[in-house]
This record gives sequence, C-alpha cells and structure tokens, in this order.
Amino acid sequence: MGRFDDYLGTRPVADAHRFDVVALEHYLRAHVDGFTGSLKVAQFKGGQSNPTFKLTAGGKSYVLRRKPSGVLLPSAHAVDREYRVITALAGSAVPVPRTYCLCTDDTVIGTMFYVMDWVDGRVLWDPQLPGMAPAERRGIFAEMNRVIAALHCVDFAAIGLDNYGRPGNYFARQIDRWSKQYKASETEAIEAMDNLIAWLPQNIPADEATSIVHGDYRIDNMIFHPTEPRVLAVLDWELSTLGHPMADFSYHMMTWRLSSTEFRGLRSCDLAALGIPTEDEYLD
Repeated sequence: MGRFDDYLGTRPVADAHRFDVVALEHYLRAHVDGFTGSLKVAQFKGGQSNPTFKLTAGGKSYVLRRKPSGVLLPSAHAVDREYRVITALAGSAVPVPRTYCLCTDDTVIGTMFYVMDWVDGRVLWDPQLPGMAPAERRGIFAEMNRVIAALHCVDFAAIGLDNYGRPGNYFARQIDRWSKQYKASETEAIEAMDNLIAWLPQNIPADEATSIVHGDYRIDNMIFHPTEPRVLAVLDWELSTLGHPMADFSYHMMTWRLSSTEFRGLRSCDLAALGIPTEDEYLD
C-alpha cells in the first residue's frame, strides 16, 4: 500500500457533505445536455477545500465541485470563478475538463456548485514519482513545465477574461490578501510569520507582467494520461486570477524547496538518479 493510497479513488459521501441527490438529479436533467439515467454519487478521497464528487448516470461520469457549507473566509471557495476560467480555457493550449453548468441557487443542494466532465487518467500525488523510470519522470516534469508556460501565454482578453482580476500590482495585492487571511484564521502568534508579513511588502519585484495564474499549480492538481507523460486536465482553479506569471511559477517551484516530510517535496532527493530536473534545469 502506497503513502498516498488514502487520497485515491472515491468513498461514500461523508455525513457532513450529504445533499439531496433527487433534487440534484432533477436539476441536471434540466441543465445538462444528454443527461439520462439514475444518478449515483460518491465523494473523492483526495483533500480538496471544495468538496468534490463523482456523479454517474446513464453510462457517463461527471464531477461536481461545490462550496462547503458554513461560515467561510471572504473570497474563499470560489467555485464560480473555477467554472468561469475552465470554461474560458476550453479549446486553448491549456487542457481542462469540459464544463456543463454552474448552479448559483443554494436551494438545490445547499451551496453553489458546478459540473464538469470526469477525466479518466492518473493523479500523481508524490512528485518523486515512485515506480517510474527516469525517462518517464523527465517526461512528466517537461509536460508540467509546458502546460504552465502555455497558461501564461494565453491571451486572457481574447477568451473573455480581461476582467477576471485586476492587472498590475499583483504581488502587493496578494501579500495584503494572504496576510489578512492568515491573521483572520490565526490561532497563536508565530514570530517568523509576523516577520515575513512585515518583510514581504518591502521586497516586491518591480516589473508588472500580467497573465492568467493558476494559484495552486502542483503535480497533484492535474490529471495525466493513463500511460503517456501528457496532461489531460488541470484542476483546482479556485485561486486563479490575473496576476504575475513569476508568482505562479515560483509557487510551483516550491516543490524543490520542500522536503517529503514537510509536504510533498523534492529537497534532498537524488534528482539526477530519479531523472527529475534540478531547479536551474527546470527554469531553463
């Protein structure tokens, strides 16, 4: 049994996340083209901040992402933004699932949700990619690099996302937002965090490039082809906006700075033996 087996596949819907399946089925019949059959619902095991469910009906599978219930932090769990950006990116060089509908009516299942295609493939939780040959690992990392570069090259105005965020001043706005989010959920004072919150606004890069940024671009937020080093879909867009591409890429490269015990990282790994590029190689 692997370290991440608990994240793979589905399970029965948790009691805290149950909703009216009959009401959902009626809604889908009215709003999803070609929806037929009796609806069955399971919950994905992987850790998502927005509860995510696999729907099956009429021989077809879908995915539903919903806002959690209860009191939420301002601007968090923005499933409507996820739906918008995924829909806009359809047909671009960035692989995304097909979307079907966004429901903003909380009376259907209790919170806002959207429905998209279920994409059959691999979710790779461990960036060390155990069990793969070095050439396979190189292919996976090259593909991740290709896709994030493609995302940052998308003409966001041409696909209707010119008002998806505020161009410019991205670093300052993000530092302010996440400092406030941190303070809003703080349970104890941590001197290192207080020092970081004070340091960051004084050390903002000068240039103002703007692109679509994913906000949480990691190996486990995409679905790979079952056998090929090819991304079939990038997932979990709730933090996406218009921003500085280097902020997005820097976050992505935290994988090289974290250890496997701190998170799912590569620090102290023998990258050459694994076939995984170094930081410098990946940047090039």
